Amino acid sequence: MTNNAANSSEELSTKGMEIRAFLVLAVVLAPFLSIAVVGGLGLVIWVYQILVGPPSSPSNNSGGH
Repeated sequence: MTNNAANSSEELSTKGMEIRAFLVLAVVLAPFLSIAVVGGLGLVIWVYQILVGPPSSPSNNSGGH
């Protein structure tokens, strides 16, 4: 019977650790990673445009307009 009590307390401890890990992932890590990915992509595009130039409309030199 003491073995069952030890197993149930281990299950509660494990379940509490799982909930705590989920909250850390959902509340801290996911927003941080999404901000880092969007910011990193923006930085890459910004540096690319500094090196190559901003996007422009295609020039039509056919003289029709």
